[in-house]
Amino acid sequence: MSKKKVSPLAKLPGFKETPGPVVAVIMDGLGVGDGSASDGFYMSYTPVLDELLAGKLTGRLKAHGTAVGLPTDKDMGNSEVGHNALGAGRVFSQGAKLVEDAIESGAVFTTSVWKELLARSQNEGTIHFIGLVSDGNVHSHIKHLYALVERAAADNMKRVRVHALLDGRDVGQKSALQYITPLEEKLRELSTDGRDYRIASGGGRMMVTMDRYGADWSVVERGWKAHVLGDVAEGRCFSSAVEAVEKSYAEDDTMTDQYMDSFILVEEGKPVGTVEDGDGVVFFNFRGDRAIEISEAFDQKDFDKFDRVRVPKVFYAGMMQYDGDTHIPKEFLVQPPHIDRTLGEYLCATGLTSYAISETQKFGHVTYFWNGNKLGYIDEKLEKYVEIPSDVIAFDIRPWMKAEEITAKVIEAIQSGKYSFIRLNYPNADMVGHTGVEAAVRIAVETVDLCLGRLLAALAKAGGTAFITADHGNADIMWTEKDGRHIPMVSHTLNPVPFIIKDYSSVNPLALSNVENPSLTHVAATLCNLLGYEPPEGYNSSLVKVG
Repeated sequence: MSKKKVSPLAKLPGFKETPGPVVAVIMDGLGVGDGSASDGFYMSYTPVLDELLAGKLTGRLKAHGTAVGLPTDKDMGNSEVGHNALGAGRVFSQGAKLVEDAIESGAVFTTSVWKELLARSQNEGTIHFIGLVSDGNVHSHIKHLYALVERAAADNMKRVRVHALLDGRDVGQKSALQYITPLEEKLRELSTDGRDYRIASGGGRMMVTMDRYGADWSVVERGWKAHVLGDVAEGRCFSSAVEAVEKSYAEDDTMTDQYMDSFILVEEGKPVGTVEDGDGVVFFNFRGDRAIEISEAFDQKDFDKFDRVRVPKVFYAGMMQYDGDTHIPKEFLVQPPHIDRTLGEYLCATGLTSYAISETQKFGHVTYFWNGNKLGYIDEKLEKYVEIPSDVIAFDIRPWMKAEEITAKVIEAIQSGKYSFIRLNYPNADMVGHTGVEAAVRIAVETVDLCLGRLLAALAKAGGTAFITADHGNADIMWTEKDGRHIPMVSHTLNPVPFIIKDYSSVNPLALSNVENPSLTHVAATLCNLLGYEPPEGYNSSLVKVG
């Protein structure tokens, strides 16, 4: 909960109350593509969205790069950044930019955290770096890891171990060797003058360590057994990370990086880098959602999600603090973005009731990220948050996910008349888009369209208003072509996202305001207007004119 009070919103002059609520629909991962055979949006049967996009109150929003606080316009948007922008109404420098600035300025290496790591090293402790090894720049960037290990060598930390989580999601599906091979070479180069630097363990991000929202704690348990315990009975053993990846590919040609089993590097049958008393551990991802659970496993004394077997006495830190309210983790290298005066805070201060819902995979996005990286309710008397448990199954096997359950709950909320503002996230186009399975992607998009039709029918009866958009692209590029072959594209895209305003109340005349270079940061002010209020001072301008 934000500690700084905000004032109630001012009424929009001449606005007439509408009978129904304002409903914000986030179609996660559904960008606007080029209309080719690779465009999963274009290739899917979407009669509801097609009709809506033919309306007058439609347009496109930037959802990547500097428009949403990322370092450059080459940086893909992501769900964390997108929902921060949707809920904040302004641009805030985001994780990658903050980390980049802190490393370039050297500020990271002047912190008490880095000094404690140095002290641990000087006392014969090993320094462990755990995180996602790629240049996807959504959860991490490998250049940040290089900066950390290079400075560790410059500061003469004697023993460093890297626990390398494989991506295959924000980068190519089978691109691990592009990162693992030079990383192992870099660590060998740094292993001079008595230093011993190497990779100790790893695994695919969807199988090892990087669970989120409590969806599957066994993912974190596998990471603990590989990184901390070096449990050779649980993880597969190899002499190098390159060998681990190459053998996994050779054994199963359908294997992709994100689903690779945990692996442990051994020498003479013994793991080369278990975590022991007196060591220092840094989780170097900057994004919070998939960093919280492993941080809890290291930080919490009363942890009960799985049997840790052995809990070494270590100094643990995150690249950033992943949740400011619950202080997870307690120690961190870079200050996270301080996002204040979120839309949710203003709605609560104004006394407006809100309802937020998604399934587990995106529940935190319409709550935690939407509210400026803060867990819990802003005002439990005015808000209702609903989480639909996600299936623990590969998303291409069940691409409809929980869209129907979400829709049914939203229809109930609309019909109840209890809520002024409702927000929901359909995760399908993003989560299934990450699988690269073309038929499943189309089913995912068509599921969203089908459910959207049912939702809007209920909203029409209630006389409400819909604002429909996405947080970033994904399903809009299903594959790229190389040498006449289709290569699955499983990462986010640089495409814009649609926005659609559908007013079923016909009470207040609406028109587009023709904002220049509109982005996700203009949505919060637009929602204020649709609710009948002036946007807060400092918010980016509204996409509509009312009256």
